Amino acid sequence: MTGPNGETRQNTRSGARALVESLSARGVTLAYGVPGESYLDVMDALYDSAIRLVIARHEGAAANMAEADGKLTGRPGICFVTRGPGATHASIGLHTAFQDSTPMILFIGLHKQGFKEREVFQEIDVHALFGATAKWAAEIPEAQRVPEFVARAFRVAVSGRPGPVVLGLPENVLADMCDIAVAPPGPVALNQASPDAVANIRQMLGQAERPLVVIGASGWTDAARASLAEFAVANDLPVACSFRRQDIFDNDSPNYAGHLTLGIDPELAQRVRDADVLLVLGSRLGEITTNAYALIEAPYPVQKLIHVHADPDELGRVYQPDLAINLRPAEYPSLLDAIRLPAPGWTGWREAARARFEVFTTPAAPKDGPVELGPVIAGLSAALGPDAIITNGAGNYTVWGHRFHRFRKPGTQLAPTSGAMGYGLPAAIAAKLRHPERPVVCLAGDGCFQMYSQELATAHEAGAAVIVLLVNNGMYGTIRMHQERHFPGRVIGTTLVNPNFVLFAQSCGAYAERVTTTAGFAPALQRAVETKRLAVLELITDPKQITPSARLA
Repeated sequence: MTGPNGETRQNTRSGARALVESLSARGVTLAYGVPGESYLDVMDALYDSAIRLVIARHEGAAANMAEADGKLTGRPGICFVTRGPGATHASIGLHTAFQDSTPMILFIGLHKQGFKEREVFQEIDVHALFGATAKWAAEIPEAQRVPEFVARAFRVAVSGRPGPVVLGLPENVLADMCDIAVAPPGPVALNQASPDAVANIRQMLGQAERPLVVIGASGWTDAARASLAEFAVANDLPVACSFRRQDIFDNDSPNYAGHLTLGIDPELAQRVRDADVLLVLGSRLGEITTNAYALIEAPYPVQKLIHVHADPDELGRVYQPDLAINLRPAEYPSLLDAIRLPAPGWTGWREAARARFEVFTTPAAPKDGPVELGPVIAGLSAALGPDAIITNGAGNYTVWGHRFHRFRKPGTQLAPTSGAMGYGLPAAIAAKLRHPERPVVCLAGDGCFQMYSQELATAHEAGAAVIVLLVNNGMYGTIRMHQERHFPGRVIGTTLVNPNFVLFAQSCGAYAERVTTTAGFAPALQRAVETKRLAVLELITDPKQITPSARLA
């Protein structure tokens, strides 16, 4: 059968095969999931495709893997789960994709449409459950419309501010036959900066004495990063990264001023307050980046605010900018390449910001005793090179990672701005499968690691030779810190009695050893690298050292 554009149509194709063909047409080569009887037809269709289906041990981990893949590629990460508990387990990865602006598509196998509204086995309402944490949530109504819905899902996931999409797949829709053609993907509409926007930025920066560039968001292209670097150097501007977006800008650049994060350098925080013009590229200026909205007052900042963001609804939502520009990061060259200021007068301002960054990110010499994370993290770049991908979840251990590791290249930081525990290991697996030639290190606390520790088995089965640095202080450190501040001496619910992590890792097929001193870390890391296998290094740290600069009394 021939379609209206001369394309070949096949009467014998199921909705599931039309779905897999639609994914293949859009360049999908990896998908993650946990098997379920509700989408057996899709699994069967994947059997004959070139798409690799990586099966996790938990739907939350599978969703995190898909989210990490979306971060790395800029294309929607793909995840398949079954209805009910499978879908609700996967909601954590969906929430991370939403808050991190990561393109992702979560496919959920559903019961037959004829059984709706009976509260059948594991029944869920896709719209009600995911409407607030997805850019679009829908249920495909018939097999003939599968390519239409998939095409729309891809476009929605990457357009404007990227984010997740949820598509429900009823069993009968997957089994029914269709003859609709799979259309190739079309281009995403692009905007360009207007001449007025360029002129206004040039004028506002030209009148500044203490300007600061704040960068964030997902979706940065190589061209956009290059334009940003050239723009910063040409105009002698200091650049700060928003929360967990450190790999957008080379941290070794003399223009790099630091990271607006948990455990922020107090002098960098003051520098934000003292700035007279803030050029914000991509960042939403969320709670952590603004230190609970204390560095930049809402709704009317003291600083002049130039806010450039992909989502027009974000501009003016919290902060009222002096100049608002609706552009995606891929379109930044049209804005930045045209701005060159004559003889900027803030060289001392930029130099002071950089000098302070060097001091703040240099760890103190290690002392005798348990492993000190400062020197350990600072040594990763030298040991593994600038291409190493570093992943982490949530916990106080991340403060050392963000402070002492220098991110030199794009795509080297996978960290949830949503603050989701357990993210690091699934993200590391996805990163290693996407880039098997690069070192991938998961930094995890003992509590964070145990959220998805079973995914070591997934890594072993999939051949993902990641290195896990497991920071063991025997507690949920972040909560203990707050507990001791608010209710000193009344410890409850934050102590962890841990398993033997070395034996556990070995049982999952990993190389593993315990490191008890700072001096013992470098040779242990070398041994782990030389094995070229999945590896876990358990780092025994001082539980009283709760942050790089604070100890529990």
